[in-house]
Amino acid sequence: MATWSSAIGLVGAGGEPVDLARTLLSHGVADLPPNEIAADGTLLSTVLAVGEGAWLVELTSDGSGRARVRSPAGASAPPAAHRPELAAQIHHMLALDEDLSGFYLLAAADPALAWVAAGAGRMMRSPTVFEDLVKTICTTNCTWSATVRMVSALVRELGTAATHVRERRAFPAPATVADAGDSFFRDVARAGYRGPYLRALADDVASGRLDLEALRDPTLQDDEVADRLLTVAGVGPYAIAHMMMLLGRYQRLILDSWTRPKYRRVSGRARITDKGIERAFRRYREFAGLAFWLTLTEDWLPPGQP
Repeated sequence: MATWSSAIGLVGAGGEPVDLARTLLSHGVADLPPNEIAADGTLLSTVLAVGEGAWLVELTSDGSGRARVRSPAGASAPPAAHRPELAAQIHHMLALDEDLSGFYLLAAADPALAWVAAGAGRMMRSPTVFEDLVKTICTTNCTWSATVRMVSALVRELGTAATHVRERRAFPAPATVADAGDSFFRDVARAGYRGPYLRALADDVASGRLDLEALRDPTLQDDEVADRLLTVAGVGPYAIAHMMMLLGRYQRLILDSWTRPKYRRVSGRARITDKGIERAFRRYREFAGLAFWLTLTEDWLPPGQP
C-alpha cells in the first residue's frame, strides 16, 4: 500500500523555535478523539477530513527542527490533490502561524518562566473552531471521564471513517451533528443538558447562520470575539477563556476548578482570589493568560526530558 510523508518546519511565525512535545501536551482537550497522543509527546495520530473522505495521519519530530507528517503503515496514502490541505491542517493545529517572540522576550526577564523560550507556549488546536468549541462545551460542569465519553461518542458514531482504517474516524461535520437525534445525545453520548446546545450549535454552523471560522480573523478585537462566543448557548466565562486561548488570544486567564487549586499549590499561597491571580500576571499584558497556563503546566514534562 502506498505511503506518504511530508516535512513541516517547527518554527513560529516570528522565527522562534517550537517544541513539538510541549505543543502536543499543551492541554488535555488536545488528546480527545480523533487525536491520540503518545504520553511522552513524541507522536500524534489523528484522522483528518478532506472533501468527502478522511485520512489517518501520524506526526512525529525528525530530530532536526522539523516534524514529519505521514500516512502510517496499513493506512492509505491520501491523493496528491489532498496533501497540501492535510499539511495545512497540521500547520494550523500546531499553531505555527502564531508569533510568540514577543511573549518570549517578556518571559526571558522572569526567572520562573524563562524556560518557555525553548519552544513552549503553543496551544494545540483542532482543524476547525467548530470542533474546538464542541469539545470545550463538553468539558463544562462534568468530570473528565464524562468529557471523554461524549466526544468519543461523537467521533465513533458520527465521524467519517478513515480510508482503509474504518476503526478510526474524523470529527463529524456540523451537518452530521445537527442531524443526530435526541436519543443519540441522551442515550449514547449521554450529554445531559449539553445535548440541545450541541445540536443547536451544529445546526447554526451548518446552515451558515453562525460563522465560527471567522473568529480566526486577526483584525477582530478580543471583546468582539468574546461577545460572539457568548451568544452561543452553553458558553460562559470559562469556555470563552478556553476558546480565546485556542484562537491565539492569550490575555484572559482560564479560571476553573482545576486552575485555581493548582495555582494555590504552585504559588504556595494559603489564600487566593481571581483578582489576585489576575494581578500577578498583569505584567504579561496580552499574554497574561498564556503565562498563567504555563505556570500551571511546567511540570507536564515528557518523561526523560529536563
